[in-house]
Amino acid sequence: MAAASCIAGARAAELPALWAERVKCTVAVEYVTQTELERRPTVAYGTVVDSQGTIILPSAAIDLRVSPSQIRDFKVYVPGDPEGTPAEYLGRDAYTGWHFVRASASIRGRLVPVTAFAAPDGAPETGLADEVWGIGIRNKDEDFMPYILQSRVALVQLLPQRTAIAQQEVAGPGLPVFDRDGRFVGLGASSFGQTFLEFSGADRDGAPIMLVNLEESSAFLVASEVLPYVARIPKNVFGRPLAWLGAYGLEPMDREVAAFLKLESHSGAVVSEVLEGSPAEKAGLKAHDIILGVDGKPLPRFRPDRVVVDYVERLIAAHSPGETMMLSVLRGSDRIELKVLLDEEPRLVREADRMYFEKIGFSAREFVYGDAVARHSKTSELSGVVAHLVKPNGPADVAGLRPDDWIKEIDGAEVPDFASAVKRLSDIEKDPARTETVFLVNRGSETAVLRIKLR
Repeated sequence: MAAASCIAGARAAELPALWAERVKCTVAVEYVTQTELERRPTVAYGTVVDSQGTIILPSAAIDLRVSPSQIRDFKVYVPGDPEGTPAEYLGRDAYTGWHFVRASASIRGRLVPVTAFAAPDGAPETGLADEVWGIGIRNKDEDFMPYILQSRVALVQLLPQRTAIAQQEVAGPGLPVFDRDGRFVGLGASSFGQTFLEFSGADRDGAPIMLVNLEESSAFLVASEVLPYVARIPKNVFGRPLAWLGAYGLEPMDREVAAFLKLESHSGAVVSEVLEGSPAEKAGLKAHDIILGVDGKPLPRFRPDRVVVDYVERLIAAHSPGETMMLSVLRGSDRIELKVLLDEEPRLVREADRMYFEKIGFSAREFVYGDAVARHSKTSELSGVVAHLVKPNGPADVAGLRPDDWIKEIDGAEVPDFASAVKRLSDIEKDPARTETVFLVNRGSETAVLRIKLR
């Protein structure tokens, strides 16, 4: 007992020295989202992964609906230092979901890549009951002061990446986790929600509520799910090239169906829809097919069942356009092998052109392939524009225009494409005699005529 106490005391004494070096691989990243109506600052926390000052941020750090042209003024802060230095946004990697940012050369000497603390090859991975500690970072008004979190591993599970779950919060999302010897063992993941019962004098039966800690997490991706992919720096801010299959609305195979087919030991992904003109359609994939394997390997058994969808999507993202993917499919009682030639994903919403019209009070956005899919329209006939942003209390808002409305006609004339819409809307803006414009919009299954009174 005395010997064990001495060992624990020695580790506690070593921790400040380990901390002093490892905190140098963490940063706060601030950026501004510039919309037509406001400048909105955001702060995220990230981990340095190489000597060039490359930083990875978790997927949730930047809204995927926002165009990269709207995020700007990136700054990197060393924890505890209120002075930031300029940084560059490099883009998002579809496979990992990480956003990549690069710090300016002036600050790189103060940073240490987390790879410097990686365990040697062959070292055992973190496991059940292991002691782990990680880093959290306070807010900007506290100069991004770092602090330590400690716990033990309670569970290791495929979600679909190998994820360790600690007994309590162990790091901020996107920040590193270490073992008691200071070796890097994982990266903080998004926090899990916890369900509680709330009681009050008015409601003595209690009502369930869910609380989520946005600043700290008890879950972390283990090192083997992080280190092999830190060099996946995007070639451009949109993360292209992006592999595309075109199987839409994947759902996990129902457990009863799996039992009937004697597939209890496997997972399956059911295809809801095969998109028009997609690689999946060209390869012969059909709606209601059940994907049981990819590239000759059966899909592992996952719990919860829905994890299989993320797993299949990651397998697609790991490929490049022009590569082939083999799908093992169950169709009825027949097993089929399909060879799919992956293509480049169509233009994304965040890549779409957009323009703001002050007099009308809204932004028009290019109608892209994904808009047609969401509206169950023919993807071969992309036309019209989408209301991207509607100014509160502006003319368009008062007339009833809503974000995501599909504008198909302007003043009785069809809108064939974005360029045509911009010309018509610009003419309306420039005409001082115009007092009204009329939009024909599609909203779900309904069509509405909106008369917009111009001020």
